[in-house]
Amino acid sequence: MLKKGIGLFVTALLVVSLLLGPAASPRTAEAAPAFAKGADISWVAGMEAQGTKWKDKNGVQRDILDILKNDYQINSVRIRVFVNPSSDYGNGYMNKDRAAALALRAKNAGMSVMLTLHYSDSWADPGKQTKPAAWKNYTFQQLMDAVYNYTRDVMTAMQGKGVTPDWVQIGNETNNGMLWDDGKASLSMQNYAWLVNTGNNAVKSIFSGTKTIVHLSNGYDNSLFVWNIGGLISNGATFDIIGMSLYPTSSDWSTKVTQTISNANNMISRYGKSVMITEIGMDYNQPAAAKSFVSDIKTKIRNISGGKGLGVFYWEPEATPGYNGGYNMGAWQADMKPTIALEGFLN
Repeated sequence: MLKKGIGLFVTALLVVSLLLGPAASPRTAEAAPAFAKGADISWVAGMEAQGTKWKDKNGVQRDILDILKNDYQINSVRIRVFVNPSSDYGNGYMNKDRAAALALRAKNAGMSVMLTLHYSDSWADPGKQTKPAAWKNYTFQQLMDAVYNYTRDVMTAMQGKGVTPDWVQIGNETNNGMLWDDGKASLSMQNYAWLVNTGNNAVKSIFSGTKTIVHLSNGYDNSLFVWNIGGLISNGATFDIIGMSLYPTSSDWSTKVTQTISNANNMISRYGKSVMITEIGMDYNQPAAAKSFVSDIKTKIRNISGGKGLGVFYWEPEATPGYNGGYNMGAWQADMKPTIALEGFLN
């Protein structure tokens, strides 16, 4: 009887351990797609809260993720995360919990997930990298601690939803660093590198297999990338992938793609890192040019030697003309049907 009781107890422990997994071990990422064809969908939930309903090219109303995946072969999504966004949810200001809910929805649709951590309460981009209000007066050590703890909080929120991100951006378009002025690259490349390391280490402490990205705008600007990425690496920064944005016009997209591919190849040869185009877009009024642009950059990134070109993400294609204060580079029309832009993703 005693032996039987012990056996049942041990069996129960094994079952629990199998269900829960090792409590303190970082989780590995599920297999990322060989090539990511992606869309930033951070506005989706807010648009739905405002009553938006999308149609496919035939005028049939369907779930937007279903349209993206099954009509345009989009296999990955990108979701931004702000620290303490004060603006309303309807305009898509995603905190960690809203981002985790949207990430779960994408996972349930069979899509991979990229997170872009802005380390700000609002938009972080080349012109502004404003600290969260709660971190405003921190010493640099306190700032690094905040980055570490916040990043782990976001990863834990994802973990709580059963989502393992394939990729996490440490900052967004950090052309001149992040968390200004402490992490401004032109003032202290070392501080910027330490902040990147802090974010990278926090991600890996929860999800050991998730790939981290440093993301700059203007993918065609080789001198910017040599200064920034080279400066990070020479200061000991650890991260996995170089991310690029590219927003050309209908008249210069071919030239800009050529320059961006040249820059990507240069980054790979200089630093041995893979490259991903994490943001692209073009005016919705130029759908034919947008389709050609998407097809061209997708094909050329995919064909980079050694498999070092990892994917392309369209920024908020579900946006309708003029959405959220005048954004006009989505891929849906006012009649709620898509333009032909995303057809560039089709094989």
